[in-house]
Amino acid sequence: MKLTTVQRYILPPHMLTALAQHGSPEQRAIALHMLGHDHSIRTVRMVQGLQVNHHHLSVQASINAEGALHRVIYDDHGTMDLPGECVRVEGQHAIGDVAANEAYDALGWTHALYLQVYGRNSINDAGQPLDASVHYGTQYNNAFWDGERMIFGDGDNQLFNRFTCAIDVIGHELTHGVTEDESHLAYVGQSGSLNESISDVFGSLVKQYSHQQTAEQADWLIGHGLFTDKIQGEALRSLKAPGTAYDDPLLGRDPQPAHMDHYMHTVEDNGGVHINSGIPNHVFYLVATRIGGFAWEKAGRIWYETLRDPGLRPTANFRMFARLTMANAERMFGSNSRELAAVHEAWTQVGVQIPAFAKEY
Repeated sequence: MKLTTVQRYILPPHMLTALAQHGSPEQRAIALHMLGHDHSIRTVRMVQGLQVNHHHLSVQASINAEGALHRVIYDDHGTMDLPGECVRVEGQHAIGDVAANEAYDALGWTHALYLQVYGRNSINDAGQPLDASVHYGTQYNNAFWDGERMIFGDGDNQLFNRFTCAIDVIGHELTHGVTEDESHLAYVGQSGSLNESISDVFGSLVKQYSHQQTAEQADWLIGHGLFTDKIQGEALRSLKAPGTAYDDPLLGRDPQPAHMDHYMHTVEDNGGVHINSGIPNHVFYLVATRIGGFAWEKAGRIWYETLRDPGLRPTANFRMFARLTMANAERMFGSNSRELAAVHEAWTQVGVQIPAFAKEY
């Protein structure tokens, strides 16, 4: 198992920056505190990530070697002292805490998708227990995977609801652990955008799998339900229509592009990883809806095998990733398959040009 060394937060920094610039004095204070706190945690975890306790990892990996699910939910009671008080363990009935129960259930659905569909035994494919801490901090507007557990804020109850209410958010964050374990995609530029996109893709698939929705039935939104009714928007991001998830006086307009013509060149957000991820996000949506049926079965399988492909380099750009998705689609479904055609057409539609049926990927 390879530890995640940098946090990946579900709420992008450009959204917090907008709040710091345009919000009320209280909202500005919360946003600035969030930006400072999140930066501090990133720095600490980068150092801690280099200190691996191999004995601890070997014990952890042996707990669920046969694919058994092991969850522990902790309550931080509004502090930032992790992990907090243990309030629910694997097999216990629901308790009188909505956030704890939502976290417990979403961890279970994420584990189920990876195990039942892709044969993956938890994040590290070696039975890693799935822990979560809820009620983290005061008015904490974010959620993240820190390499050991999921951590959820309760939101400020003004603009954001509790961060356990969106199952795709939890699937998104846990998938960062899968990506770190499999490919180490560098969290900057196009490789960082791919890292974010892969989490959005499988976060959406977790939600679809839990509801048994086809590609046509899915909403293809990330974070639906996180906004209160004071925000003009329906979600953090849309795979179906990047750039349309929200348009609000405080948060601004969803900046995600759906085509390379609108790729954003910026030094903010590690080169716009939460912004330009809209392009590969839209590719997956196009592939899934062109193939039809349950998106996790074919489109999801192509993306999962690409994530595990030995040829996926940490510095991969969109074109490299596109060629690997084509290679894996051809390997699994054949050179004349509609699955391969769907992959090629989708990348072409967003402006990523690759050979139609090249043999050297």
